[in-house]
Amino acid sequence: MRCRLPMTALALLAGLALFSGCSPEEKSSTTATRVLAEEVNGFNVSAVNSLLKKGDAASARGDLEEARRYYDKSRNASKQLLSFYRDISGSFRGLDARIPREMDQKGREAMRLLANTNLRLAALFRRMDQPEIAVPVLVEVVRLMTPVKPEGQKAYQRLLELGFVETPYSAAN
Repeated sequence: MRCRLPMTALALLAGLALFSGCSPEEKSSTTATRVLAEEVNGFNVSAVNSLLKKGDAASARGDLEEARRYYDKSRNASKQLLSFYRDISGSFRGLDARIPREMDQKGREAMRLLANTNLRLAALFRRMDQPEIAVPVLVEVVRLMTPVKPEGQKAYQRLLELGFVETPYSAAN
């Protein structure tokens, strides 16, 4: 425990020493500074879409376990993105309206991806004869998207098909 603080300080100093030679202009000109913006390996909506596509491909091949891994990764990344976008949006509210607008838009995209991932995951659980595991995932979609949105309606319809709910949602027609 005593060793932790000096080691942390040493790591921070080493990091500063490595990057102190670069000016801000040099950093922005390198591609490594925007590594999280990459479409496939980044940490953004495009990267989550890429995971979904890989899951879809695995599911089409019949490799349900691999599909589940990709869908789980997509779900976790979507949840993290949604949380981070909300946190940043809240932090800048009242300071600079552009940033909350951007974060809110990205948050809506992350929420839509989470809902679509959950729908795919629920379908996968049904294919694997595990409908009871699909229920909480579908309920999350209804909660996130509300029954007014197509994703929420679809999730509620799946819950109806599973027999978890009995009353059809008539406003969907």
